[in-house]
Amino acid sequence: MEYKELAMLLKKATEQGVKNAIKEEHPVPDRLTKADAYRLYGRSNVDRWFREGLISPQQPANTSQIFLDRSELETVAASSNRITYLPVADR
Repeated sequence: MEYKELAMLLKKATEQGVKNAIKEEHPVPDRLTKADAYRLYGRSNVDRWFREGLISPQQPANTSQIFLDRSELETVAASSNRITYLPVADR
């Protein structure tokens, strides 16, 4: 096993361990309100992800609040492509 492979393996193990510890201490809801998503990821990012179809809102029948799947948000935030941040002239 090469140094880079070992480093990546340790990094992933550490990230997973941190996620597990946080879940045990402070359970995180599976769904976030739109306001919470704005606060965590920034309004412009969340709105852009909506426009690009990267995330989809969920609205239960018994409430007017819009909810977003937390794992979907985390996936999109982690894999955001830099090209979507650049102005058209710079692409």
